[in-house]
Amino acid sequence: MMMKAMISRLSVLAVLIALLSTGCSTIKETATDFKKSFVTLFWGTEENLTAEELAISGMDQFENGNYHKAVEHFQRLKDIYPFSRYAMLAELKLGDAHYRLEQYEDALFAYEEFEKLHPRNEAIPYVIYQIGRCHFDRVTTPDRDQTSARKALESFTRLQKQFPNDPYSRSAAEHMVACYKSLSGHEFIVGEFYFKSKHFKAALTRFRTVVSDYPDVGYHQPALSLIAACEKKMTEETPLSKDGADAPVPEPSLILPDNG
Repeated sequence: MMMKAMISRLSVLAVLIALLSTGCSTIKETATDFKKSFVTLFWGTEENLTAEELAISGMDQFENGNYHKAVEHFQRLKDIYPFSRYAMLAELKLGDAHYRLEQYEDALFAYEEFEKLHPRNEAIPYVIYQIGRCHFDRVTTPDRDQTSARKALESFTRLQKQFPNDPYSRSAAEHMVACYKSLSGHEFIVGEFYFKSKHFKAALTRFRTVVSDYPDVGYHQPALSLIAACEKKMTEETPLSKDGADAPVPEPSLILPDNG
């Protein structure tokens, strides 16, 4: 049973290496190497592991949900064997392990470094998608700072432009709608605040942004109604108050604390 599991892990590893490497042949182990890998993984220590052993151990830990341990193995592989054929696998899986741990900044660093080092690799659509997910998963509610939503949308848009037919581009589409909805909601909420505090010109700008930049995501019709209300209020006001010169317009940052 253990031998069957070991062979299965080797098969998965071989496929991953083939996908990540350009012109790399399939993995061919000698009987000695196989025995060494088997013994080390199940009964040996983790000291002095070869690049292949670290790769197999890292994948094993990752698949079992032991992401902290997977990070250790992949980082060690990357540091000790930077020119190994397994190094590229370690670079990518470091990002995945950090992402699973919700260590988004570390994951971003790993993914962005992978894209910089291997811009033509077949995994790049996935990498760009994951960069977007690192931002997207930190999007909270429309009343909070929208930096994460903007960065996620930027990454997903880039993915669709560079790889329009890739499956990850299709996966990104639904996340883009959620980003648009969050950004639209933010503009609408700020506009409502300005409207209620009688800063009609500032409110009008926000509501017009909702209509022009984020149509059909839930705030379009309410924004149109409030645009009409703003314009009506502005015609009723004196010229001084109409231009908002009678009182300063509060900054949105004072209204909506960021999500830091």
